[in-house]
Amino acid sequence: MKINGKDYRTVWIKDGIVKMINQPLIPHKFEIVDLKNYIEVHDAIKTMIVRGAPAIGATAAYGVAQAVINFDGEDISKLKGQIKKASEKISHARPTAQDLFHGIKYVKSAVKSANSVEDARKKAKKAAKNYADESVLACKKIGEFGNNIIKQNDKILTHCNAGALATVDYGTALAPIRIAHYNKKKIFVFADETRPRSQGSRITAFELGQEGIDHAVIADNAAGYFMQKKEIDMVIVGADRVAVNGDVANKIGTYKLAVAAKENKIPFYVAIPLSTIDPESINGKQIPIEERSQEEVLYSYGWTDSGEFLRVRIAPEKSPSRNPAFDITPKKFVSGYITPEGIVNSEKLKYLIR
Repeated sequence: MKINGKDYRTVWIKDGIVKMINQPLIPHKFEIVDLKNYIEVHDAIKTMIVRGAPAIGATAAYGVAQAVINFDGEDISKLKGQIKKASEKISHARPTAQDLFHGIKYVKSAVKSANSVEDARKKAKKAAKNYADESVLACKKIGEFGNNIIKQNDKILTHCNAGALATVDYGTALAPIRIAHYNKKKIFVFADETRPRSQGSRITAFELGQEGIDHAVIADNAAGYFMQKKEIDMVIVGADRVAVNGDVANKIGTYKLAVAAKENKIPFYVAIPLSTIDPESINGKQIPIEERSQEEVLYSYGWTDSGEFLRVRIAPEKSPSRNPAFDITPKKFVSGYITPEGIVNSEKLKYLIR
């Protein structure tokens, strides 16, 4: 992705330090965060310095690799204990994103055959890099397949941020939009704000602006209005986990959009890498839903025009809140799944599980 004209990935590792773009500061500030150990990697995932299932997966892979690369000593049995400790810590950062567990498993599997600590370091470093590179390639393929269903002058609604900053690069839901833009298609994107963390208005709008893609930020409650007015031609969202039957766990509010899209006969697509499909979840009822801090709903954050950061309470002082981070969209509302293997329906989705 390009930010201020320079190419970046969301997360990478250099000299044993995991580096990532500090996403809570977007769009007001651009900052790279250095994470020195797997505990800091866990904290960055949990506090959403990095977010988006594929980006979390790559971060987890780098975190486990970092624990191996920076291991002090040459005792392979002690290293295995360190790997287990790091993996368990990182795996508890966020419960819904399937890619988190996939990234951990990918590096652990690569290191399993190591016959020395130095061999393990080399294998871990290579595995984490391969995981990130494969993620980028998968997202690019999602973009290429998704581009085939985007027509000239289409108006597309997306939810939350499933762009490059939610992956390593390209994005999932935004990948088809990027590729369509690169192919000179004139398109327009509605980015809903996605309260309470406003990843749509903050991050998706930021990415679209950096690419020069026409867009407008809309209130979460405005999507149905634009659907009724025939101003939306399709909806493309990402996912944090997809069950074997095709049920989709994604950012809270996705279900509401899917129902409205079906009512208005608007195609609703879910863009996912294969790592997001959970072979252990037969349907959406088996997917754990993270409930986050009440404060995310009760307070709002932002910068004033003079550059001052403010935290403002927007609800009565004694009012509590409920804050589920995700909801489940049943497969019947999904027109198709845009994957690196092509666009498939729910019946064919299970054959893509690896």
